[in-house]
Amino acid sequence: MKLRLRPAYLLGALAVLAAAGFLFGAVAGKPVTVAIAREGPLIETVVATGRVITPARIALGPVFTATVSQVQVAEGDRVQAGQPLATLDAAERRAALEQAAKALQEADARIEQLERVGRPVADQALIQAEAALDLASKEFERTRRLVEAGFYNQAQLDIARRNLDNARAGREAAAAQAHSNQPNGADTRLARARQAQARAALDLARARLNDTVLRAPVEALVLRKMVEPGDVVTQGKVLFELAAAGETQIELQIDEKNLGRLRPGQMAQVVADAYPGQPFPAELFFIAPAVDAQKGSVQVKLRVTRVPAFLKPDMTVSAEIEVGRRERALILPSQAVRDAAGAQPWVLVAEAGRAVRRPVRLGLRGTGQVEVAEGLPAGAAVILPVSGVHAGQRVRLVE
Repeated sequence: MKLRLRPAYLLGALAVLAAAGFLFGAVAGKPVTVAIAREGPLIETVVATGRVITPARIALGPVFTATVSQVQVAEGDRVQAGQPLATLDAAERRAALEQAAKALQEADARIEQLERVGRPVADQALIQAEAALDLASKEFERTRRLVEAGFYNQAQLDIARRNLDNARAGREAAAAQAHSNQPNGADTRLARARQAQARAALDLARARLNDTVLRAPVEALVLRKMVEPGDVVTQGKVLFELAAAGETQIELQIDEKNLGRLRPGQMAQVVADAYPGQPFPAELFFIAPAVDAQKGSVQVKLRVTRVPAFLKPDMTVSAEIEVGRRERALILPSQAVRDAAGAQPWVLVAEAGRAVRRPVRLGLRGTGQVEVAEGLPAGAAVILPVSGVHAGQRVRLVE
């Protein structure tokens, strides 16, 4: 015999079963997903983007208008201090150098003439002038006595007096010339001044000739070459842009809210956008003393300790600076903590079948993880927000 249920009885049975299921769910609690607080290592980092910079950028150009005769380097070349980069037409300046060299030779010859000829001749002339003065003085005295004795007349005495005056003037002139030819005399000083002037003119001509060759001031990398042989270039035009060799650095702009966590000496991992699979280490060594008020950021610089071969100036990079490390930290996923950015973060913990609110104090904050410094024991089951429960609600864990 078959048992048949009438529709009315069937609906009643279903209602009873539904009520039983509801009561069971209410008693067993809402299923929730949890994260278990576990101990482990945790690293806190600050992430920022920036660019590769060099110690100095150098722009080189001519100091006068000229035609370029030769270009000795290409972009990408590494050059040493003093190495020629380009040569300008030097015909006019070479001729000026030769002229200045001849002028100095003439000045040197004048000094030599004074020392070997002029000085001895002037000394001899002084000796002769003194002898002539002595003779004229004696002749004047002899003539005066003869006039007094009546043997000579007054006219003869006047002639003797004029001869004496002329001898005195000749002696004074010879003495002045002899003194002028001495090492501290006027002629010697003038000759040496002209010699110094000629030497300075020669040095200037050499410097002007040296300006026809553009040289690297320091060891550097040629970033840009903006000239070709035959170009007419003018004063002030930039022909080469160099990056001085030295310490390679990374310049970053970091949100000012992270300023308190930065310290010189902190290490970072840097990745160039063009080479994402090749990270390299760097060290924080500079923090700007002022904050950019418009951007709300602070400039920091990293020192690249081992420069990879592919790294080039102005490359865009991302840097992850390690600002904290704990080998045994109580860790939770960041999403498990409510109001994590606020002053009073908290979590919901599954305890004795109910959701219990617990305040916590956070420590380090890693990528997708946070350290619970106070408020939870290891092994606590923290309910994730996706579960949609509130404090006091009955819950049951799902695997």
